[in-house]
Amino acid sequence: MRTAIRKMGNSSGVIIPKSILTELKLGAGDAVDLRLEGGNVLIAPMQKNPREGWAEEAKRIAAEEPLDTDWLDFPNEADDTLTW
Repeated sequence: MRTAIRKMGNSSGVIIPKSILTELKLGAGDAVDLRLEGGNVLIAPMQKNPREGWAEEAKRIAAEEPLDTDWLDFPNEADDTLTW
């Protein structure tokens, strides 16, 4: 797709068409990674931290569900020979 660099205040920019933003699941205000790679400008969605929100979700689950300790009643046959 051919486009032009446009003046935006004291900077310049490129308008990204809605169809491309939709395909990338991006919208106005989303963070992107902007870098030069092999003489090309690469704009990519920021990689989310795969553990983002885990701590809050663990606290929510712990508050809602009773602790499952049934597995403690079934030791492994070789537990007494293991060194921890």
